[in-house]
Amino acid sequence: MPDQPRRPFLYVVVCAAGVAPGVGTLISAAQERGWDVGVVATPLAMGFIDPAAVEARTGHPIRSAWRRPGEPRPLPDPDAVAVAPATFNTLNKWAAGMSDTLALGILCEAYGAGVPTAALPCLSAAQAAHPAYRRSLDVLRGMGVRIGGPDPERPGPGGFPWEEALDLLGIPPVTGG
Repeated sequence: MPDQPRRPFLYVVVCAAGVAPGVGTLISAAQERGWDVGVVATPLAMGFIDPAAVEARTGHPIRSAWRRPGEPRPLPDPDAVAVAPATFNTLNKWAAGMSDTLALGILCEAYGAGVPTAALPCLSAAQAAHPAYRRSLDVLRGMGVRIGGPDPERPGPGGFPWEEALDLLGIPPVTGG
């Protein structure tokens, strides 16, 4: 049996926000668009998601901590990265180049490796009003990060726009034949 071609691989970085339990929506949408998915969660996000359900859906272990030297890499290198939901804390640390969690380390390295990256911020209007947030978005946009997500000043109906991350990355929906 010939080897199957490798499907493109998407890292979904999940942060600790109230919408995080819905990450399965993004995972399923990416899989429907022909992508393999691995999840990288911030340590706090692990308490917001159902790790067993996410791992069953992706077929890969969730990464949330650094590997020890000599341990195999559980995920292939990403072809794209989606940060959803992206919290105030993660966005500001990422823009500042901080790498104190595996998720932030991966985001900082993705820039240096030229991996297309999109972020869907999820924060309150009060957090969005902080001057550091606007500066961080400017830095991230200057790095080529594609920023979308709900407007904290005018939250819309319909919930968190998970699939927008795929649209921002140019991952087209599968069309019927």
